[in-house]
Amino acid sequence: MRLSAFLAANLEPVLVEWESFARSTIPATGTMTTLAIRDHARQILLVIVADMESAQTEAQRHLKSEGRAPATGTRSPADKHGSLRQLVGFDLNQLAAEFRALRATVLRLWAEKSRTAGPEELDEVSRFNEGIDQALAESIASYSEHVATSRDTFLAMLGHDLRTPLGALAGSLDVLGRPGLTEAQRDRTLQIGKRSVASISHMITDLLEYTRSRLGRGIEVVPNSGDLGDVCQYALDEMRTAYPAGEFTGEMVGDLSAQFDAGRIRQMLINLLVNAVQHGDAGQPVTLELRAAGKAVRLVVRNRGKPIPPESLQVIFNPLVQIGALEGDSDQRPSSSLGLGLYIAREIATGHGGTIEVTSTAAEGTAFIVELPRG
Repeated sequence: MRLSAFLAANLEPVLVEWESFARSTIPATGTMTTLAIRDHARQILLVIVADMESAQTEAQRHLKSEGRAPATGTRSPADKHGSLRQLVGFDLNQLAAEFRALRATVLRLWAEKSRTAGPEELDEVSRFNEGIDQALAESIASYSEHVATSRDTFLAMLGHDLRTPLGALAGSLDVLGRPGLTEAQRDRTLQIGKRSVASISHMITDLLEYTRSRLGRGIEVVPNSGDLGDVCQYALDEMRTAYPAGEFTGEMVGDLSAQFDAGRIRQMLINLLVNAVQHGDAGQPVTLELRAAGKAVRLVVRNRGKPIPPESLQVIFNPLVQIGALEGDSDQRPSSSLGLGLYIAREIATGHGGTIEVTSTAAEGTAFIVELPRG
């Protein structure tokens, strides 16, 4: 059977293996649906089949050998595939691995059906390989373009997010320099200035932690014996000071002793609590639950509000990916919106040998669930 005919008649078995490979080797697919994993794979293969069955000039073959194709004026399925893979957290190695697996799967399944390999069949294999190479080149180009866009967006967000607390801090210093301030006015102005400094410090800390992890150094964790309940209570008190209009409740049950880095756990909790208050309904409390769970301790930060769409849950811990727009009074949001907080929370949980997951429904709200081993 000709390779192009075989491929057209056996798309489903190929797609099943494509999905199986992705689920077994690429962590980002853990929460993805079958539809999301396969996204444009069927269209990519159909484009390759159509190309294999069409005449090709030497000039066209040369373009494809260089990973280029004549411009069509529309985005190809492979182009769209690359941009979507960047969005859901694939890296370039994982993107390339998908295409290697696709190539190997098609050729293996075809070889099991085909008993001959004459000149015509060998030419089709060559055409198929050219098509895969072209699709991979288009996907990588699209992926890289979106990475560059994300980087530019991040820099714009950083400038925007720094401007607000810097402006508030400058204004506070100006007010404090005026004569005749009452004690109440001075105290209020000092509180605004302190919140602004805390906001800037939080952003800088997130940036430094993100840079460390991207350089392969990870987030340093130095565990010591302690009671996680004390750290949770400290984090709640800090949030109540930073968000006086918010409501924070805590529930701590059982033996909460463990080996942990108190500073890092506090940082993780603050990031989770800030995320909860920023994205939850203003009139609903943010809850922090801490319970003994055998050889582990289970921590849950929950808020009420609009649930996170299922397709967004898979990328919520990805650095620089924001889920939804943040709205409201910037003076009531001392934390940055760079999208690094949840990524750093995950790195801290992982650094302790623990796990972090998220669930989100209209009935139960959004919950970040952390399990930390006791030692």
